[in-house]
Amino acid sequence: MNDKELLPWIEKAILGDESAFQLVYQATHQDVYRTVAFLVYNKQDIEDIVNEVYMHMWRSYHKYDPNRPFRFWLHGITIRLVQDWRRKAWRRIRLFERNRKMTSEQFDWTDQPILQSERQQELFSLVRQLSYKLRVVVILRYYHDYALEEIAETLQIPVGTVKSRHHLALKELRKQFEMTGGEEYVH
Repeated sequence: MNDKELLPWIEKAILGDESAFQLVYQATHQDVYRTVAFLVYNKQDIEDIVNEVYMHMWRSYHKYDPNRPFRFWLHGITIRLVQDWRRKAWRRIRLFERNRKMTSEQFDWTDQPILQSERQQELFSLVRQLSYKLRVVVILRYYHDYALEEIAETLQIPVGTVKSRHHLALKELRKQFEMTGGEEYVH
């Protein structure tokens, strides 16, 4: 369901219609879940963040501007909540487990339609190895097809910073692909 088809349901949800909210949730849940899964590796954390996204969405409907794409607004909420989670997690890690690295956890992909080919799996593995700041730009750019200006707006950083992170991410992906023999896929 596209944003235009969602708009009447969003308007009803803003007025408190729970069944309209449920329809908006069903239409967007898989996309939000995948976005969070690209950025966070622990399955329980993913589910907690996704739940927070929808609670925040329910409380923030009044801030949504219907003249702008709904999914863009929703992705902004998603990214901000992932960033909040990462900040909190970083504090916990520093306090309780200084030597443990978050990236050492293995993520069990349960959403198999994303990983239909071996190349995709290899690419997702390489993207997951990028730092968070680079990974979020890659996910927003290539998974959600946002322009660099839209990414800057979502992340609330200058466009030049987004361009720099985008360039650095592609450079790192190329380097990793060359080491694994897949250099023809990252241009």
